[in-house]
Amino acid sequence: MKKLFALLFFGLIGLTLQAQSPIGAWEASMTNDAGETIKSVLILADGYQVLTTFNETTNEFIQTNGGTWSLEGNTMTETVEFHTQFPEVVGQTVSFDIELSKNTLKIVGDDMVMKRIDDGSPGALNGAWLMSGRKRNGEIQERDTTRPRKTMKILSGTRFQWIAYDTEKKSFSGTGGGTYTTIDGVYTENIEFFSRDASRVGASLNFDFEIVDGAWHHSGLSSKGSPIYEIWSVRKQ
Repeated sequence: MKKLFALLFFGLIGLTLQAQSPIGAWEASMTNDAGETIKSVLILADGYQVLTTFNETTNEFIQTNGGTWSLEGNTMTETVEFHTQFPEVVGQTVSFDIELSKNTLKIVGDDMVMKRIDDGSPGALNGAWLMSGRKRNGEIQERDTTRPRKTMKILSGTRFQWIAYDTEKKSFSGTGGGTYTTIDGVYTENIEFFSRDASRVGASLNFDFEIVDGAWHHSGLSSKGSPIYEIWSVRKQ
C-alpha cells in the first residue's frame, strides 16, 4: 500500500513538472574577468523564441539568436531563423532536453540556469508579431509577412525585443530590446540593448497603441525622434 501511494505521489509530482509552461521571460547573468555583468535574456512566446546576450555594464550588444520552438515532454525542439554568431545554422533544427520548474529553466548538460522573469503577464502584448504595414501620409502601406525578410517583435509580459533579419540570405540587420509596459493605451519601451547604437541604451520611448481587428497599431516617435505609425500582426505558426 505504501509503495502504491509513493508511486502515485511521485507520479503526480512528475505530472506537475510536465505541466509547467516555459512561456514568458527568463534571465541568467555572470561576471566576466573585468568585473562586468554579462546578461542573457530568453523570451519564449507561443511558438517563437529569442535569446540575447549583452554586457549590462558597458551596454555592449554581444549576440542574439532565435526562431520557432516546441516542447514535447522534456524535449525542446528549435528551428533557427537568425543567429548573429553562427549564421550558417539558420534553417537547422535542433533538439535538446530541458529541466523546467516554476522558476528555473536549464538545458540538460549545460551549467547555466535561467531564472524566470515573468510568465507572459502583465503586459497586454505577449506574443510574436510581424511588421505588416506602416501609415504614411494618411495611407496604410501593407507589407507581405510571408517574405524571407522580416521584422519581428517578441514580447513576454515585461520584456520586448525586435529583430530584423532575412531567412533566405541568413542575414541579420539589427535588434534592440529591454522592458516594456502597457498602461492606459500607452506602450513604453525601456531600452537595455541596441545592436546598432549602444548610446540609445537607457532611453525610454512612449507610444500610443491599440488593437484593431487583431492588429497592433503603434504610433509615436522613434528613437531618432522621427514620427512613426506601424502595424504589427500576430505571427501564426
